[in-house]
Amino acid sequence: MPRQFTLPDLGEGLTEAEIVAVLVREGEVIGEDAPLLEVETDKAQVEIPSPIAGRVEKIHVTPGQTVKVGAVLVTFADNGGPAAAPPRAAAPPAVAPPASGAAPTAPPARAAGPATPASVPAAGPTPATPARETAAPAAGPVPATPATRRLARELGVDLHAVRGSGPGGRVLDTDVQAAAGARVPTARGVSTAPPAAASAAPRPQPAAREASPAGPAKPLAGVGLEPPPLPRFEQWGAVERVPLSHLRRTIAERMTLSATLVPHVTHFDRADITDLDAIITRNLERARERGVTLTLTAFLLRAAALALRAHPHFNASLDPAAGELIVKRYCHLGVAVATPRGLIVPVLRDVDGKPLLDIGRELAALAQRVREGHATLEDLRGGTFTITNIGALGGTGAIPIINYPEVAILGVSRARQEPVVRGGGIVPRLMLPLTLTFDHRVADGADGARFASEIVGLLEAPERLVGDL
Repeated sequence: MPRQFTLPDLGEGLTEAEIVAVLVREGEVIGEDAPLLEVETDKAQVEIPSPIAGRVEKIHVTPGQTVKVGAVLVTFADNGGPAAAPPRAAAPPAVAPPASGAAPTAPPARAAGPATPASVPAAGPTPATPARETAAPAAGPVPATPATRRLARELGVDLHAVRGSGPGGRVLDTDVQAAAGARVPTARGVSTAPPAAASAAPRPQPAAREASPAGPAKPLAGVGLEPPPLPRFEQWGAVERVPLSHLRRTIAERMTLSATLVPHVTHFDRADITDLDAIITRNLERARERGVTLTLTAFLLRAAALALRAHPHFNASLDPAAGELIVKRYCHLGVAVATPRGLIVPVLRDVDGKPLLDIGRELAALAQRVREGHATLEDLRGGTFTITNIGALGGTGAIPIINYPEVAILGVSRARQEPVVRGGGIVPRLMLPLTLTFDHRVADGADGARFASEIVGLLEAPERLVGDL
């Protein structure tokens, strides 16, 4: 009897993934645990192994397609069964996503759609309510983005009790806020419209476009703020519409969520790393003999971990619904890594308890896995504080956005030789620009200055960091 393999639950509340590559062919006989598919989630690019050994009878997905947890990916024939059936003309409609990026709905739900307006009065904002009733899924994972799920947790809302007003029954931020009786904070003094008014706003029709190898474009998940319609740029000249990749869309949603929910404040500082740079230069060969490439980032991680011991409220997350600060007694530091697909933040665990060489060794291995697309979900979750070092790319400074739900992030720019007054004279010193961005709900400016000064002091006294070097 043929066996169907469906997209498994990937954890972390993830409900969908984008197919990156299909690693087998129809009719091919493969072994158990053989590479089957590569998928990209909101967290990472993951290789899915085959759960059984057998012949691939039918592949139901194509690269660039977004599928939900539980969707059929591959059908396996019986061992020794008949030859694989010839490919069908079209993929099953339950898997192919609509261009809007919404979860596919069952045929009865589509049939019920046109009948809804007849039972609704012509005037008033009430059409938003029936839309939620017809679109709500009956069972299975609630279709909602990770950002919406986090908002629901913050507001104490059970997503299973919320009727989604988005395409295909997707639960939007406005649905969660309506269920909690909450309103999104205003932006620049302009109040946001209620969900019903927002859903009724006219939207410009996108211009015709050619098919993209990245798949159909999908809208970003909102965070409650309704942007004004874009002008028709085509009236001024030729344009090209390029669908966002799954990872780029996730980055955009997370950055919007952080910038919308968190009141950011940034403290600027500089560290004199002349002595630290000399230590790195002197010990490069000795470290290589022990299998480690010594870098400034390893020292930054060590310094941040020690500073977080002295200032634990920066190693925390805020639970506004409970009115509590969740202080983490572990120190898992994220490091922003630039990849061709976008910015990814892998996590080094228990940095505060590790010597410098171990930190450097783990950092190099982790960054390599991320750049090669082999990072696991475990590599990318559980961070408590993030460091982003753009010094290799230049620049004199940058203001990073907090990696929500963390409460602070350290930005590092390129170190430069500068004239510095020391002992009454002017001498050249290697100065490193630092920017600490933090959640103003959690800490005040004085707190941020003390924490940044702690990091600067450690970098300027590198003997406190080297340990076994």
